[in-house]
Amino acid sequence: MLGGKKTPAARIDTLVGRNTQITGDLHFSGGLHVDGAIHGSVSSESGAESVLSLSQHGIIKGEVRVPHVVINGTVEGDVYAEQKLELGSEARVTGDVHYNLIEMTVGATVNGKMAHTPSGPMLLSHHKPAQEPMPAGGRAETRD
Repeated sequence: MLGGKKTPAARIDTLVGRNTQITGDLHFSGGLHVDGAIHGSVSSESGAESVLSLSQHGIIKGEVRVPHVVINGTVEGDVYAEQKLELGSEARVTGDVHYNLIEMTVGATVNGKMAHTPSGPMLLSHHKPAQEPMPAGGRAETRD
């Protein structure tokens, strides 16, 4: 959408058409493109290369848990994007957004908390306190 690492949205395995309404939870793998309405949660396997693409006509009323999410429509529920979240100019999200990497275009709105949840191992750095410098001559003084 904006550049950088591309979302693996090359193929669409499932299409929810503009005049289609699904009531109930939807679990998928691969690519899902939504032009219609889903009243229920949308999810895919964690760690998979699954992609959800929601067009400007699409509506999801429920939780979204998909590694790669591209939103240009309306979501009423929390969004969990384990890998990448792209919010287009017509994206409207009412709920909390949890993401690893986010791209947000001017015009997109989120009415909720935005929480960065990094994936992969966390790197910890341990800083040792600086030692006091030794006096000239290389010997520390001791006082009694």
